[in-house]
Amino acid sequence: MNPSSTAVSMPSLPAQGPLLTRKGWSAFIIALLVVCAVAPVLNLMVPPESSLHLSEYMVGLLGKIMCYAICALAMDLIWGYTGILSLGHGLFFALGGYAMGMYLMRQIGRDGQYQSDLPDFMVFLDWKELPWHWALSDSFIATLFLIVLVPGIVAFIFGYFAFRSRIKGVYFSIITQALTYAALLLFFRNETGFGGNNGFTDFKRILDIPLATPTMRMTLFVLTGLTLLGFFLWARWLVTSKFGRVLQAVRDAESRVMFCGYNPLPYKLTIWTISAVMCGVAGALYVPQVGIINPSEMTPANSIEIAIWAAVGGRATLIGPIVGAFIVNGAKSWLTVAFPEFWLYFLGGLFIVVTLFLPNGVVGLLRGRKKDEPVGDLESVPPASSSAEEQQGVQA
Repeated sequence: MNPSSTAVSMPSLPAQGPLLTRKGWSAFIIALLVVCAVAPVLNLMVPPESSLHLSEYMVGLLGKIMCYAICALAMDLIWGYTGILSLGHGLFFALGGYAMGMYLMRQIGRDGQYQSDLPDFMVFLDWKELPWHWALSDSFIATLFLIVLVPGIVAFIFGYFAFRSRIKGVYFSIITQALTYAALLLFFRNETGFGGNNGFTDFKRILDIPLATPTMRMTLFVLTGLTLLGFFLWARWLVTSKFGRVLQAVRDAESRVMFCGYNPLPYKLTIWTISAVMCGVAGALYVPQVGIINPSEMTPANSIEIAIWAAVGGRATLIGPIVGAFIVNGAKSWLTVAFPEFWLYFLGGLFIVVTLFLPNGVVGLLRGRKKDEPVGDLESVPPASSSAEEQQGVQA
């Protein structure tokens, strides 16, 4: 008898598929062209009296929503693919925004109200010199590093102790919300050097280039769009890799993953930190476009809204949270003008409807109607449900 004929064949890890399907790449290229070519032409070259003109208001609104979409995408990585619901991602968004805001405040120079080298709020509070944590705020290169490092370090330290203690579920959500609220109270204090309740505003320039020009606004718009598309591809690569399969296995059966020899801690900590950094970058892009950053960005309601965007669009789809961010914030922009007193009722009702009738979000609804041509062509990873293929990948 041939010994090889009695050998037990070990299951093999399924081969990693293409980053995007043909339809996915087509949609991606169209989005790239819209961001880099169509929008700039409609805004800068088409005359304002034309019906095709893209107004400055729409440029700012779409740029702001794209920043929100980056946060929703970051939420999907930890909630949709890892099963970790954070109600404190507004903190990381604000930290990135404050890092950029400090640089923009230094760029004002002596053009402020008090014509001082110190920011106006420091002069008003009778400060004589910059606090130590403003030391690198006059360097754009250092600011870029801080935008990544500050949210990343805060997330890593918090995540390490939380995940090592095996805090999960609703307890983890409550702790993240408490962390954000504590930071909110800290940044409200004038003595911390972050502008107190008013925060930072009245920005003049970036890299010595005036902010209040159509060209600069469009430049920030394009950079935000490219960042969103780049993060989407990166997230797609992450969730389709072996690393992503382990994350989904942790989401579906963390105990079984541990029995298979995997330690969930480094996987959860890595994706948690990556998600925080993405929010920090989104906050840094948000501040120069909106023109203000203050502690209100850390309110628990803002962090809850990020989760709502992901839920409305569809968790564990990548494209869904982006769609959800555009749907919710687009509706918010219209309703707060047309029916301002009903906006909060609409938001609450929307979340209830999604929870009860659309558990897989808008993208999940479209998938159910078009099973032969799933909307997930942009990313064909299964939704948040256990699958034999995922379990086989972990056991391998």
